[in-house]
Order: sequence, then structure tokens, then C-alpha cells
Amino acid sequence: MDQITCTRCGEEAPRLLKPPFRNELGERIQREICQNCWADWLEHQTLLINHHGLDVRDAKARQFLYDKIEELLLGDGDGSDEGIDTAMEGQIEW
Repeated sequence: MDQITCTRCGEEAPRLLKPPFRNELGERIQREICQNCWADWLEHQTLLINHHGLDVRDAKARQFLYDKIEELLLGDGDGSDEGIDTAMEGQIEW
């Protein structure tokens, strides 16, 4: 199995077998993110979907999740949810 040095955790770990999306973001994730960090993201994504009441069929909801991937998984985000206002549960704050 291919190993990479993960951008997120900095560990040498197995890469994803295939891109999670059929676009440049998916290819970037496969190049830079290990299987363990991707699994952690999927759990976090589920929390975001439930918290904000997202319908992933909606383009705005998908863009919200893509932005969170860029921020928390690929970017400088610390993984905290300080941007989530629990008073707005079930709604997306645009």
C-alpha cells in the first residue's frame, strides 16, 4: 500500500486508494491526506451535516462542506468548531 506523509497529521501513513471526489479537490485529498485523517474527517462531516441540518444534494450545502475540508483538513484550521454557533443549530449561517 502506498505511504504518504500526511499534510494534516504529519505522519507517514497509507494514502487513500482513490480520490474521494471526481474533481481537483478529491485528487488533492488523495495526494495529501492519509486514510486515518480522512476517516476522522468523515466523522466530523457527519457532525456538521447533523448540526446544520444539511441536505448534501443541495449545492450550497456541498460547498459549505468543501470549504470546511479546505479549512480544517487541508488548511491551517486547528480542527476546532469555534465557527459553529450552537444557537443556530439546524441552519447554515451564510
